[in-house]
Amino acid sequence: MTLSTQTPYLPITPEQIADEAVRSAQAGAACVHIHARNPKDGSPSVDLEIYKNIITRIKDRSNVVIGITTGGGSGFDTKERLKVVPLFKPELASCNMGSVSLSARPIAERYKDEDYKYNWEKSYLQMMDDFVLKNTFADLEIFMQTMKENGTKPEHEVYDVSHIYNTAYFFRKGLIAPPLWIQFVTGALGSIGATPEDVIHMKNTADRLFGPNNYQWSVIGVGFPAEFRIATLAIMMGGHVRVGFEDNIFLRRGVLAKSNAEIVEKVVRIAQELDREIATPDEARMILRLKGMEKVNF
Repeated sequence: MTLSTQTPYLPITPEQIADEAVRSAQAGAACVHIHARNPKDGSPSVDLEIYKNIITRIKDRSNVVIGITTGGGSGFDTKERLKVVPLFKPELASCNMGSVSLSARPIAERYKDEDYKYNWEKSYLQMMDDFVLKNTFADLEIFMQTMKENGTKPEHEVYDVSHIYNTAYFFRKGLIAPPLWIQFVTGALGSIGATPEDVIHMKNTADRLFGPNNYQWSVIGVGFPAEFRIATLAIMMGGHVRVGFEDNIFLRRGVLAKSNAEIVEKVVRIAQELDREIATPDEARMILRLKGMEKVNF
């Protein structure tokens, strides 16, 4: 999770987060991925009223597909992370496909005690260094069954090749239906690397396990320049991309992006130069076979 210490442009209030989502949609994003934060200090939150404030503000102003995280942020248990799904019944919700140890050491090493804007930030980074984001097979079955019951498409976040195999297990069980929506998360400390070889290996594995017609795939490149380089590779390979402040705060080397929308605009330009069309929200709904905005509960 990005910290206010890292960039002055980070949105933390429901109004700011909703504004960023709407601006990103106007810039070309077909879907937005929503986390909630404590509006006083930007710390991660699973407060349902904060989520409701954010997503209703977006829905009132945009037709964009609203996806809600079930990762939440390090430190929350699985029940806290999942409760957004049965309450709001979103079109999309993230679904981490295995337990993973993610460290923020590269961020923590940049700052001294006096650099942090909020007190929680240093302790959060330290906690991540000895934390496992728990997603056991028992957890995963509950997550996917809950999403199935509420008409929510899982956005399968796979941090390594083993997570693709985990997804294939539940696909064979019939708990998830095509087209699967898979995010290859690359470049974080604790995940697979952000190189062309890594992405191609994940894509080849998914093709072999699901068949190329049974899933859609996207990439997340964590950090700069990985976000834009991996996005460009996915665009060239026929995939999709997810970008934004959660994973990268720079527009170019040494230059902070002033909004998520600026990052979206850059990726849109790259796609256009490579003759890839940008999907509208309704086209994304068709591609992923989503239930539609009229069937959410917010």
